[in-house]
Amino acid sequence: MVSASLPRFVVAAPASGHGKTTVATGLMAALAATGHVVSGHKVGPDYIDPGYHSLATGRPGRNLDPHLVGEDRLAPLLKHGARGASLAVIEGVMGLYDGQIGGDGFASTAHVAAVTRSPVVLVVDISSASRTIGALVHGIASFDPAVRIAGVILNKSGSQRHADEVRRSIEPLGLPVLGVLSRDDGIVAPSRHLGLVPAQERDEAAQALDRLAAQVAERIDLDAVVEIARSAPDLDTAAWDPADHVTPVEGAPVVAVAGGRAFTFTYAETTELLEAAGCRVEVFDPLTSTELPAGTRALYLGGGFPEVHAAGLAGNTALREQLRQAVADGVPTVAECAGLLYLCRSVDDVPMIGALDAEAVMSPRLTLAYRTGIAGEDTLLTRAGERFTAHEFHRTHVEPVHGDVAAWIDRGSSIGFAGPALHASYLHTHWAGAPRLAQRLADAAAAAPPASAPSLRGRAVSRAATTVANTRPDRVPDLGWHGDAELDDGLVDLAVNVTDEPQPAWLSHALADAMTRIAAYPDPRAAEKAVSRRHGRSPAEVLATSGAAEGFTLVARARPWRHAVVVHPQFTEPEVALTAAGHAVHRVVTRAEDGFRLDPEAVPDEADLVVIGNPTNPTSVLHPVTDLRRLLRPGRVVVVDEAFMDAVPGERASLTGVPMPGLVVLRSLTKLWGLPGIRAGYVVGDGEVIAELRRQQPPWSVSTPALAVLVATAGDEAVAEAERRARLVTTQRAILVDGLTELGVPVVAPAAGSFVLARPGEGTHARLRAAGFAVRRADTFPGLDDSWVRIAVRRPTTTRSLLAAWRGMRR
Repeated sequence: MVSASLPRFVVAAPASGHGKTTVATGLMAALAATGHVVSGHKVGPDYIDPGYHSLATGRPGRNLDPHLVGEDRLAPLLKHGARGASLAVIEGVMGLYDGQIGGDGFASTAHVAAVTRSPVVLVVDISSASRTIGALVHGIASFDPAVRIAGVILNKSGSQRHADEVRRSIEPLGLPVLGVLSRDDGIVAPSRHLGLVPAQERDEAAQALDRLAAQVAERIDLDAVVEIARSAPDLDTAAWDPADHVTPVEGAPVVAVAGGRAFTFTYAETTELLEAAGCRVEVFDPLTSTELPAGTRALYLGGGFPEVHAAGLAGNTALREQLRQAVADGVPTVAECAGLLYLCRSVDDVPMIGALDAEAVMSPRLTLAYRTGIAGEDTLLTRAGERFTAHEFHRTHVEPVHGDVAAWIDRGSSIGFAGPALHASYLHTHWAGAPRLAQRLADAAAAAPPASAPSLRGRAVSRAATTVANTRPDRVPDLGWHGDAELDDGLVDLAVNVTDEPQPAWLSHALADAMTRIAAYPDPRAAEKAVSRRHGRSPAEVLATSGAAEGFTLVARARPWRHAVVVHPQFTEPEVALTAAGHAVHRVVTRAEDGFRLDPEAVPDEADLVVIGNPTNPTSVLHPVTDLRRLLRPGRVVVVDEAFMDAVPGERASLTGVPMPGLVVLRSLTKLWGLPGIRAGYVVGDGEVIAELRRQQPPWSVSTPALAVLVATAGDEAVAEAERRARLVTTQRAILVDGLTELGVPVVAPAAGSFVLARPGEGTHARLRAAGFAVRRADTFPGLDDSWVRIAVRRPTTTRSLLAAWRGMRR
């Protein structure tokens, strides 16, 4: 045995939803920012959280799962993943003692903590209790002597008095309270799209993590946390080494591993084992790569969400054909879950590779479970009678469910396709628990011929979808044109950026209650206080407005602006309001070839007012916080229009919670909550500027129902629902973008709002209208012309109808 010190601790919670992912990720980022080399680990099979851990630590995220790898490998894998690290943070799963049903806590966080002899930091949501939290913590701490609770972090405190009451209830237990996070801190995990953060959004996710790290460092005693980590006893075991479990093959065969946005689920140890077995691992992106890596002799198509990106995958025709031919030619292929779907003829009628004689369709039911498989016969990966552990996680099913059956789960139903050169299954396996799987794929790769090259025609089509040209400047746009002007009887609405989701019951109740109080004049104080609590600002820094449009009018009237700058293309109302107030407007027009991203240096030094959208309407571009901060300077007011920020998961890049001189942020509640008839919005920012806007506002300009909306949408239930809707927008937008890409339509990317800006060519707006679809004309925005259209994100059925009609227009 090898004894070595590894400071470490587990972040656990009484149940899901207490905030352990956010706190664990924040602790990783905060500790890394103070100079620690942090290794992030996750209890269970989850692929998503380790992606955030990787962003926080700069190291691969790792999993510790007794079911998948065996109890005896937990400590060796922990030490392997933490090589070179000064500290390891292990995020738990579900409640501390929750494991396999019927397994008496097997594979629970407590199980992993006990096996790895790691102290536990308990995160507890205290929003709905006070002294009872002491009893809860006491019960958890005394439930299993093998688990050591070393400290507690209180999450979602309502006030200092509330936190002090909870703290006093815990003191008799002798457990330190390491920190308190307020429910108003706005501390949230980075974007929780279906999978890891897309590569093109990693800069923004890193900025969100920076803010999270700063908040955690301010509110949690990091020195005490490090001391807890250092109290962990030595681990008397050698680190797991992939080279100990495989034998290198000759020739360094290339194994092509699917990556990118559609294929994000691969355990780090899988590729490490393949490399130790003598293979050269090359990652390719099925959405953007026009061909497989040169010399590919085997394929590994891991997990992910190809159903979300189906149109984009389908549009990459050259790669699809090369992959189909490779499987037909017998190139050794392993496909897990997403890979299985990708090999089918179609996913929800969208063409896929077609290597399997099967169709994949979405299902309303989530399949999530541990499995134990038994191989039915000798195949590429398995030998008859072998048992292996795995897990399932999917919302699709494949028909027929199998071809040549190779693997069986306990209940006796077949789950995959397999043969001498193929293993395609819904089962996810962790190869550190069965390294023979890596050896067999490496052996097969060494004996296989390379995959054939794709056709030139397919490659040209794929490249064509990435070109976005300059705009024509020789127009006078109609700044008074809005999306609702596009609507007409019989047209499908993809022009107005208002959600088509049903109104939540709590919001309907708030509006109904407001109607009982319309006999009195409206009083905005309660609404402004609610908004201030949500964003961690003073009520004096919040002004309720009759929608964001009133905010622009108040800004225009607040001062005798000498050099007002509006960054275009963007919502035209700021320029309209400034012009109506008698100000000359200076335009800074961003360029298509720059992705419509603002260069702060393009704003003249003499500008005393700068207005910019984030994410910007109509481009859907989310500007980095660093660029927006560079606009600030003494004597200048910067107005950031965040009317669509609530459509961004985690509201990353939002400046509502950042008090800075001269900065004001406008927010609208119209779009996400479907309330165009109730003008509800607010401005948050520099108290001096807010006071100037308040003096310009007519009395009682914000109605009682609108104020009720401000209160209702600032509560915890609303914030959670807003996050759910934002994630839904992200998923639905991906379907729209991938479908347009399949059609060869250039799209401004990455898009962050509830709409996308596309450039299908002149006349498309009118042709779509004739086909029954209303999209937003773009030639009314400075910097754009008739070759552009803005398209609202809608439900997949509506989007697919649009894409089908669009495809029909081209025949």
